[in-house]
Amino acid sequence: MRILRPTLVPVARRVWLRLCDDAGMTTAEYAVGTVAAVAFGAVLFKIVTSPGVAAALTGVITKALDVSF
Repeated sequence: MRILRPTLVPVARRVWLRLCDDAGMTTAEYAVGTVAAVAFGAVLFKIVTSPGVAAALTGVITKALDVSF
């Protein structure tokens, strides 16, 4: 068994802790999730504001409001 010099043990510990630290991972995951949510919202906005879907939604709302009780 090889014994490390006392000065190398703190250095090795700091390197090990730096390599094992994943504090930035959550920030990166939030960033990717935010970009995905914005992209999904943009696609959904384009679909809903297209002429065909807008006409269909207007027809459904008009029909629902014209129902007599």
